[in-house]
Amino acid sequence: MLGTDEQNQQPGELEPVQRKSTAAIVADQLRAAIMYGSLPPGSQLGEAELAARLGVSRGPLREAMQRLVAEGLLRSEPHRGLFVMDLDTADVQDIYLARLAVERAACEQIVRHHRVEAVAELTAAQSRMVAAAGKGDPIELADADQEFHETLVRVSGSARLQRMAQTLLVEKRMCLTALQDKYHADVQALVDEHKGLVDAIEAGDEELLLARLQAHMTDALERLNGSMAG
Repeated sequence: MLGTDEQNQQPGELEPVQRKSTAAIVADQLRAAIMYGSLPPGSQLGEAELAARLGVSRGPLREAMQRLVAEGLLRSEPHRGLFVMDLDTADVQDIYLARLAVERAACEQIVRHHRVEAVAELTAAQSRMVAAAGKGDPIELADADQEFHETLVRVSGSARLQRMAQTLLVEKRMCLTALQDKYHADVQALVDEHKGLVDAIEAGDEELLLARLQAHMTDALERLNGSMAG
């Protein structure tokens, strides 16, 4: 006997794919390596070496690398190969300009359509930031910070905003990793700023939320610029 779902399924109907392709998995690993500095800015990607390290053939590796070229995390130089992008001060300014646009749009959707879900998920994410801050682990705190902003965009319900945010957050993290010896955030202020965003969402105050998001982005950009200049 066929189950109800099988009975209702039409021939040739596409179904959700449960497993990622090899290329998608490789792209995730390369993205993480770039984000955490294992593949630092400016470094060249050797195809044979990477294929051996990852235990994959060159086909999915090339597909994965082209995905990252499209995302702007890798650059292709004719006759030389692929390199991890370098980020200068102008790039950092542009990253935060784009981040503000994406997260502002996400916040507008959240306040208007997804407040309850957003408060629940962002409260949990902010609690993880508090726990990481208590441990004094800057990497864990940066992970929790990133998770908060990924969650913020995800609960907006926009797949396109999520795609844009993914690359922007990796680029932001690249900056933090490169400046880890110079960049020192005010941990308590960072935790409080994220709590303020959750509180504004819970209150349903869109104007306050957007003002706090703007202040949060401005503060983060000023700290990054100061670290790059130092």
